[in-house]
Amino acid sequence: MPKVRIIILVALALSLGFHAGLLALSMVKAQPHRSSTVSESLHVRLVIAPIEEIRHASNAGQAKRASLAQLTTGSLAHSTKSRSKPSIPTPPNVEEKERVRIADSIPLPPVPEKKLASMPAPPAPTSEEWKLASTYTLKNSKRYRYNWGQLVRSMMGTAVEGPQQGQVRLHIEIAPNGKIAKVEVLWTTSETAEKLALQAIRSLPPLPPTPTGKPLVFEKTISFEPNEREWPPIYKYDCLPDPPSFHNPFAWDGSSTQHTAQEHPETGSPLPSAPPQTDCPPDSSSDSIDAEEKDMKRQFDQWGSGRLNGVD
Repeated sequence: MPKVRIIILVALALSLGFHAGLLALSMVKAQPHRSSTVSESLHVRLVIAPIEEIRHASNAGQAKRASLAQLTTGSLAHSTKSRSKPSIPTPPNVEEKERVRIADSIPLPPVPEKKLASMPAPPAPTSEEWKLASTYTLKNSKRYRYNWGQLVRSMMGTAVEGPQQGQVRLHIEIAPNGKIAKVEVLWTTSETAEKLALQAIRSLPPLPPTPTGKPLVFEKTISFEPNEREWPPIYKYDCLPDPPSFHNPFAWDGSSTQHTAQEHPETGSPLPSAPPQTDCPPDSSSDSIDAEEKDMKRQFDQWGSGRLNGVD
């Protein structure tokens, strides 16, 4: 047994020595090579080449790069057959100028002219209408006043839509013999309408005497517009008494006697109205169909459910 142990120990020692020798030999071989790479100096030699050789070299390099790029693009085109060609971006200002140039070159469609609204002058009152008006005394000679306004408007011509259209409010005084005594412009919305109205008044033909034989004083609005503003009046209610006028019990002009105790209009007695007219003159002609139709339309527009409910 001791002999076997000795042999094993000797073999182990020999193995360790052999491996240690190999390790030392490898380290010795590698160390001179590393030191030689570090210790060796680098020598660089610069030589000036002629220009011709440089050009040839650059041309050759460009040709080589072009061939490499050709090969690369060829391989890419082979791998991607359906790739689209890249587009060159255009600056925004160039695109805008091109768009404007194309838009200017396209002819614009003709714009249809707008047809302006117009309304011809109404016909002048007939001799029969003036005959009825000269004897009608109700409502401050209502027929006479209406015929006078129609006559003035008939002499003003056709009203056309535009800045010349408008209305003019006049204060008129007519002498008992039918001549114009005074004309005053209260307000106007068109210089053209005012000018035409005054010109028509100066050119009026002789008028019949006033129905009452007294000066006739009234205010009249002449409309010079391309839409209908005045309709034939209704005369069948002229014999009825006028409705009581409103009186504000709290108003005071500052000079008259101020009453301290006043009856409220809702609880007190109503204001006295005009007595009914018993001597209503007979009228040989009733209201025309046109007047009745316009009166019903005016009442429907004023009191219709759509207007009361705020629907146009």
